[in-house]
Amino acid sequence: MRFQPDYHNLLDAACNRVPARLPLYEHIVDCSVMEALRGVRFASLYDTDKPAFFREFCLSFREFGYDTVSFEGCMTGILPGGGALGGHKKGVIGSWEDFERYPWETLESLYFDAFSRDYEALRCALPEGMKAVGGVGNGVFECVQDLTGYMDLCYLREDEPELYEALFSRVGDVLLSIWKRFLREYGDVYCVCRFGDDLGFKSATLLHPDDVRRLIVPQYKRIIDAVHESGKPFLLHSCGCIFDVMDDLIAAGVDAKHSNEDQIAPFPVWVERYGDRIGYFGGIDTDALCRLPEKELESYIEDVVEKCQGHGGFAFGCGNSIAPYVPPEQYARMLRCVRRLRGEQV
Repeated sequence: MRFQPDYHNLLDAACNRVPARLPLYEHIVDCSVMEALRGVRFASLYDTDKPAFFREFCLSFREFGYDTVSFEGCMTGILPGGGALGGHKKGVIGSWEDFERYPWETLESLYFDAFSRDYEALRCALPEGMKAVGGVGNGVFECVQDLTGYMDLCYLREDEPELYEALFSRVGDVLLSIWKRFLREYGDVYCVCRFGDDLGFKSATLLHPDDVRRLIVPQYKRIIDAVHESGKPFLLHSCGCIFDVMDDLIAAGVDAKHSNEDQIAPFPVWVERYGDRIGYFGGIDTDALCRLPEKELESYIEDVVEKCQGHGGFAFGCGNSIAPYVPPEQYARMLRCVRRLRGEQV
């Protein structure tokens, strides 16, 4: 069979419907891996020629057998004084005085100043039959951490509980405003909306489950409701052991979930527990993708696909992302295996 992209396959999976063809999905594919597989250098064009960058970016997804393109503009890239989450620096907000003088009212403008040209270029570059998955990157928890740092956020919980709660509410307000504008201006580019918000680690949630339910999930629901009002499903990417709050997330309207790690639970376990209620994206542990020999890799993939088919919406990919350290040849083997299982000649 000759591959023709059709974003409806991934849309069906996100809506927990069995798609006509098993779709491939990745939260992120690093450009260096794309370049290595295609033999085309284009990452540097992002800063100099966005239309050319997004043409090559989208063609990469098409050539690799995807029905959609994964792209989001991340909030942590525009937060003034941010960087405590990824840069391990001191948070910019540690007191009520910091909170009150923080330029919350500028964030919407800063976001669209940073990413409007990206979304416009993406709109023009999408190949026939393809749409995007993504949106306003980073969820409420990650944005709060980027402003406070995780450790200091935990201190605030005990020392300044009212400030602790106010941070989630104010970040939720800002994100909702940005999401509503994003959906108005660029919703036509996207078939599935998502953000990533890592709520857990290997054995538990990063905050007490009651705090997640009380402070984070209600903010999610506001955004998810806006996404649903625009006629689109919502996909949550969240790493970690979050079983304690999964029912709450589903009740808030999450349509599909991505991220899995074998040390927490093999992918079929997630599908068995929740596949009757939400779509499930992922499949192969990223460490396994990096390390397994070819035959073992193929057996792993075939086993996951066999166990997960027939459980509603399902899109296959790695459990986290195709990071720069993922060997390009291993990623290519994964793609070939899934595409052979779909009946394509690759």
